[in-house]
Amino acid sequence: MLRYQTMLTLAALALAGCQTVAVPSASAQEAAQDFRDRLPEDEIVYFVLPDRFANGDTTNDRGGLPDERLVSGFDPSDKGFFHGGDLAGLTEKLDYIEGLGVTAIWFAPIFKNKPVQGPPGNESAGYHGYWVTDFTQVDPHFGTNAEFEAFVDAAHARGMKVYMDIITNHTADVIRYEEGDATDYVYRSLGDYPYSRRLGPDGEPINDGFLGDEIRTEENFAKLVEPGYAYTPVVPADERGVKVPGWLNDPIYYHNRGDTTFSGESSRYGDFVGLDDLFTEHPRVLSGMIDIYGDWIRQFGIDGFRIDTARHVNPEFWQSFVPAMQAIAQEEGIPNFHIFGEVYKDTPDSGYIAQYTRRDGFPAVLDFAFQTAVMQAVSGVASPEVMAQMFDGDVLYEGGEATARTLPTFLGNHDMGRFSTLVKERLPGISQDELLARVMLGHAMLMTLRGSPVIYYGDEQGFVGDGNDQAAREDMFASATASYNDNDLLGTQATTATENYDTAHPLYRLISELAALRKAHPALARGRQVVRSYDLEPGLFAVSRFDPDTGREYLVAFNTSAEPLTARSRFGYDATELETLAGQCPAELDARGSVRLELPAFGWAVCRAANAR
Repeated sequence: MLRYQTMLTLAALALAGCQTVAVPSASAQEAAQDFRDRLPEDEIVYFVLPDRFANGDTTNDRGGLPDERLVSGFDPSDKGFFHGGDLAGLTEKLDYIEGLGVTAIWFAPIFKNKPVQGPPGNESAGYHGYWVTDFTQVDPHFGTNAEFEAFVDAAHARGMKVYMDIITNHTADVIRYEEGDATDYVYRSLGDYPYSRRLGPDGEPINDGFLGDEIRTEENFAKLVEPGYAYTPVVPADERGVKVPGWLNDPIYYHNRGDTTFSGESSRYGDFVGLDDLFTEHPRVLSGMIDIYGDWIRQFGIDGFRIDTARHVNPEFWQSFVPAMQAIAQEEGIPNFHIFGEVYKDTPDSGYIAQYTRRDGFPAVLDFAFQTAVMQAVSGVASPEVMAQMFDGDVLYEGGEATARTLPTFLGNHDMGRFSTLVKERLPGISQDELLARVMLGHAMLMTLRGSPVIYYGDEQGFVGDGNDQAAREDMFASATASYNDNDLLGTQATTATENYDTAHPLYRLISELAALRKAHPALARGRQVVRSYDLEPGLFAVSRFDPDTGREYLVAFNTSAEPLTARSRFGYDATELETLAGQCPAELDARGSVRLELPAFGWAVCRAANAR
């Protein structure tokens, strides 16, 4: 075991000292002129929580609110409260982000949030951005609308796109119910509590003639006059006008059925962890959301939307909302406006998430199937066959394999946890050296396989969280949170108690090198992918990628096992020689249609056909 750990340590040190791929960079002016033309599959995305990335302006740490943690939400020692990161900090660190090879920045919602919510003794803050009260302005903890505009302009000047994280499913938790306990609003179904349940003085249903979401017309919804068909909604006096735009303050535009169980009809009609669930079937809600987010496109010229909780909204909403956003973007001269929905499903089966591109009309969805398959293969709980089967599902997406190439792929995130954490959980007792090697392998897959890779902030600095949600949202600047600071990071002796923007970190360098390789070779971004070979136990997984213009073939191969591997993979019959782009490839093919590969433990190689017969 000591020899094995030493081998991994030496491999990591060698990688940290290797040379970056030299790729000529365009001038800032050229980048600003052509970045709009890049296709979604060309992007390398950096996903960041502004509150946890960089604190560029300490004067906004409390959002202009009194210095009381349960009022302002500011408490850097608590992982569930604001820590001080902001738009000014993000703008200051654009050099760091650009150096990673990133071409698009996606950040958690920046809209004004309810600062603190939750039952007494279990409060937390809206630092993550998903408890919106005002959809028209930046949360004062993050800065101002003018600072957001400055950030977008600064990113665009570098040729970097900006993706906003948006919510249409819910608002902050403001509405209460007369019946029951605020900590236990049991979901009340459509069958047990139809819209016509409540009766007026004459004994007739108050919402007489209303057929719910079966007829989505203004005339039908005009018959819905009483929102208390399941629970009786009550808005606290001090919050009756807190939501912006003003129409959001009317309980008639919410489902008011209690908490979702995340299954059955409650998945669409229930309150998401108590958050006020919008009546997205209502034409007024649809038009209102189109107005809100259309204005953000018009005012700031952003480049795309990641849509939160997409599976909890009725398909008809998306069938209208998505084309409306695309049309507004086209009018604003944004030809490749990217929209991708969050359909959280931790399974390697593509079928579930693919339905949202067919029925709901999403151009793309976050590729949870990819995440699960790679995590299972890299951690060794499944063979590489799980990845082959996942890629077989690419034909299920609307548009098939071409659409699959546009899907944002990722290894971990702010909800499920970091990739390093997920691997560690499946391999109790794993050494730091082995964990680093497996995490590097995962990033090599992310950057070279089909899809648009998304880097979760901090992964490039070796962050290893304690779990999901709040436990996976560490500070990049010096943290005051004890549960973050006691973690052993990968590839460094540092902890989160000091700032972590180390461009020499082995993971930062690996990602930047693979980003440069991806940009230099369009086959690794836009190229068709064909699975070539895979083992039925931890070991070889190999695919071919094809240059979209010339058809030239590339072989990308990985070893998911803890032992060196020698194996053959299929390859194109026309190739006679190979050029090494990463790892080590044989110079010649000793048999037509076959290549003999030698890969180290958790190693990989990227090879290009040098000539053809």
